[in-house]
Amino acid sequence: MEVVVMGVGQTKFGTHSDKSLPELFAQAFFEAFDSSNIELKDIEALYIGNFVGEITDGSANLGGFIADEIGLSGIQAMRYESACCSSAVAFKEAYLAIKHGVYDCVVVGGVEKLKSAGTSVGTRALATAVDGVYEINVGLTFPGVFALVARLYAETYGIPLEKLREMMAYVSIKNHRYGAKNPKAQFYNKLGNLKVEDVLNSKMICSPLTLLDCCPMTDGASAVILASEKFAKDRIDEPVYVRGVGQSSAGSLFRQKREIVKALPRRKSSEMAYKMAGLSPKDIDVALVHDCFTIAEIVALGAMGFFNYGEGAKATAEGLTDVGGKIAVNVDGGLIGKGHPVGATGTAQIYSAVKILRNELDFVNVDAENIITDTLGGDFGTLVNVILSIHRR
Repeated sequence: MEVVVMGVGQTKFGTHSDKSLPELFAQAFFEAFDSSNIELKDIEALYIGNFVGEITDGSANLGGFIADEIGLSGIQAMRYESACCSSAVAFKEAYLAIKHGVYDCVVVGGVEKLKSAGTSVGTRALATAVDGVYEINVGLTFPGVFALVARLYAETYGIPLEKLREMMAYVSIKNHRYGAKNPKAQFYNKLGNLKVEDVLNSKMICSPLTLLDCCPMTDGASAVILASEKFAKDRIDEPVYVRGVGQSSAGSLFRQKREIVKALPRRKSSEMAYKMAGLSPKDIDVALVHDCFTIAEIVALGAMGFFNYGEGAKATAEGLTDVGGKIAVNVDGGLIGKGHPVGATGTAQIYSAVKILRNELDFVNVDAENIITDTLGGDFGTLVNVILSIHRR
């Protein structure tokens, strides 16, 4: 059975301190609902991704609260937590339920309010995604994790650290350029003309990562209406097909050791998605990858098969990851330029992918038939990849 995306919705990313988590999700949901040509009674289940609602908003059991908020009280409603992968995992589970005939039509999405929580609470909440015994107790939070990755990448592939910093800066420049054009991005109309020295000279967060090497904390929500092809057939004109999904996992950093620069769970997850879709990296037109830090995008390029391991930094600096290059990467702004509302990020990537495939993102001049999304949870602890296409299998 083919599974298709009918409609998508996303709030503007930024600050939404005036709304509860259910209220914020409702904004994204009704955008998706209004573009799907369905009725509320058609929706059989809700799959919601949220990472730390109990810490930031005192709300943990979100499934029922959100279902009630959007007029679906009484349906099966499930919350998924897998750090930054929360809504991506929810999407995968919703896809499988439709694929195997459990449902015909569901809503899946995510919501998070980290910016409203403030830096102290947000940082502590995010840190719960690292190992609670061997990492957080020695003060290792995510800037530290990816600073270690950057230093190990430089050492492993023989790149002087200062040279790698310059190469990493091109990720920030590119993603902020697109984020500045994206009306739903946290940095809309901001930071669109960065230069290498701007990134290098911004505030040092955890050497070698500066502030502009990092994604921001974000409030936001995203939603997707998923359905069987049969259900969607007479309701929408432009279905987007879910061609492949993959998921993998890893343990603590001390168990991943030096292999962390290869992001092996991502290699396994993306290969699962490629195999299911009957496609390979060369068939992908756009990749929306998890650039929580600039080095994270560079590592992803090798793990997903777009470049050989160790070549992602040079490829980025040479413009091969921009429109017109070998593979267009994060042309919606990515997490760095668009924002990172953790539990909503996975389905926010789906939102962008669908909009690009339907030629509905005016600021992106790219023709795409196949797009892969890439969502990372924790320190490479959970990886989910989804391939979407305008073509059925």
